[in-house]
Amino acid sequence: MAAVNPARKVEHRNLLKRRHAATCVPKRRGRPPTLRSIRALVLRLAPENSSWGYRRIHGELTVLGIKIAASTVWEILREHGIPPAPERQSTTWADFLRSQAAALLACDLFETRTLTGARLYVFAVIEHSTRRIQILGATAHPTAEWIVQLGRNLLMDLQDADSRAKFLIQDRDSKFTAAFDTLLADAGLKVVTTGIQIPRMNSLTERWIQTCRRELLDRTLIWNQSHLLRALREFETFYNEHRPHRTLKQAAPLRPLPEPINVPAHIRHLEVRRRDRLGGTLHEYRHAA
Repeated sequence: MAAVNPARKVEHRNLLKRRHAATCVPKRRGRPPTLRSIRALVLRLAPENSSWGYRRIHGELTVLGIKIAASTVWEILREHGIPPAPERQSTTWADFLRSQAAALLACDLFETRTLTGARLYVFAVIEHSTRRIQILGATAHPTAEWIVQLGRNLLMDLQDADSRAKFLIQDRDSKFTAAFDTLLADAGLKVVTTGIQIPRMNSLTERWIQTCRRELLDRTLIWNQSHLLRALREFETFYNEHRPHRTLKQAAPLRPLPEPINVPAHIRHLEVRRRDRLGGTLHEYRHAA
């Protein structure tokens, strides 16, 4: 009997392997992969509905006619590090402010000094949604009656602007009396008092006061009350109609962003002019007409 060539034995073995692989395709084990669009929808529903657990999300998908196991929803949430509903349901104060911005106003009194060292007090209100600021008044003697009168002025301004504000955030200053709260309540505006030593509850107003000090008051010698009011009115106009805001995507509260300009390649110089306010304390830049 002739000996079998080892090379032929290897070739025969490889031929059998190829035939076996072609005829015996292994079946896929386990569940089929979840469609990418369904996974994206699960990941969308979870943050949009912080109180929904994986079974509630599974129920909403079923209503939409999407067939998926509840355990698969749980796996998707776990893989992306999304915690269970009880851990997602807690709302921070910042989240509350953002969600209720259209209905929120905030006010505060802050102190400044004249060139002679006299104290003056300024009362300002800011709208959370638009960031529009209103300087209601300034005085050396901020009595409760003065605050109530400014409250009346504020309500008339809100009525003229057809405002949707429902809440006014204020601190625990003793000058905000029950008469002031009653005046606002009669007009449908509920007062929200900040906690003790928690300035973050009125963070927008506190931030604006810092901006006003840094950009105006720290750079201006205030002579008297009328001079202070004139400077504040000018800063109010500048702030509302020109100054960019990161929260508004660099728009101003009362001025939307202009359309981007197309500068031809052969033009290397833009004609931009500067307008000075308050003797050069504030600068505005605009294209030349």
